[in-house]
This record gives sequence, structure tokens and C-alpha cells, in this order.
Amino acid sequence: MGAHGSNLDDILEEDMHHWYTKFMRESPSGLITLFELKAMLDMTGMTEEASSYVDQVFFTFDMDGDGYIDFVEYIAAISLLLKGEINQKLKWYFKLFDQDGNGKIDKDEMETIFKAIQDITRIYDVPPEEIVNLIYEKVDVHGEGELTLEEFITGAREHPDIMDMLTKMMDLTHVLEIILRGQKKAIN
Repeated sequence: MGAHGSNLDDILEEDMHHWYTKFMRESPSGLITLFELKAMLDMTGMTEEASSYVDQVFFTFDMDGDGYIDFVEYIAAISLLLKGEINQKLKWYFKLFDQDGNGKIDKDEMETIFKAIQDITRIYDVPPEEIVNLIYEKVDVHGEGELTLEEFITGAREHPDIMDMLTKMMDLTHVLEIILRGQKKAIN
């Protein structure tokens, strides 16, 4: 791949052909399974929470729910993470947090995701329960212990500190960099 010092945006734009080549080399069928994604991310030795987080990421990117990520879903996911509008990202974060799919996020769901992210990134700056308590203090205006999509988006947009925290915690650039490193090895 050409651009060693480029950011991921530049790499995506410059090397779409390489993304496609890598995708097809890794998955000649044109589809990535959950198992293949975990193999790409070298999930060996990860906690159960980290593994279930990757499961949840996979299922949110599997937009048609067929159990596979095809190239269009793959690029759409990367594009959302790198260039998505704030509301698009917040909706995706909400879907990721809402593990039981009931349309609400409770503290346990959010804390589980944050713990998993920390296990994957190996960055343990702030305990997940502290982050969750801060978010719920400011955003859960009715004190129900659950957030709807509307409350989540409104709260994040009204509190720049929460938006900043979510953006940093939910940054999946490290995942894309792992995939890119694999691409560079396969191309060289």
C-alpha cells in the first residue's frame, strides 16, 4: 500500500482497490463471517466481554441480518466510522449498546460495552462504571436508569464532554489499523 504516513481517511480514498483485493483475498466468497472477523482481529486471549463486543459490532454491521458482512456492508461500516455524521454515529452507538434490542440502554449494557472496549484497546484510563454514572447523571433526565434513542442523542449533543467521551471510547480506528496491517502484509 502506498501511503504509510497517511491517516485512515487518506488510505481509504487512495486504496479502495486494495481494500477490495484484501477483502476478496481474505474472503473469496465475498462474505466475512463472525469467525473470520475475529481471526482478522486476532481475538485469541481476549475476555468474554471483548469477544461479545466484537459479536455486537459484527451484528450491527451486518445490515441485512444474513450472518455475513459483504463488501458493501464492510465499506459502509468503515465509512460510517470515519466520515459519518454525528447523528448517524450516535444511532450506531445506541444500536451497539442496546444488546437486548429493546430500544433502551440500561447501565449494565453500556458498562459491558465499555469494559469490552477497554479489554480490546488495553486502555484503562477511567473505570467503565464511572463513565456510565457520569453519562446517566447528565442524560437520564427522568431518572429511569434507561435511555431511549432520543434521550441518548439529545443528551450527547447537549453535553460536549459526553460526546467527546463517547467519540473517544467508541473510536474503532484501532480495529481498522489491525485490518490495514494485515492488508499490508498480504500485499507485500
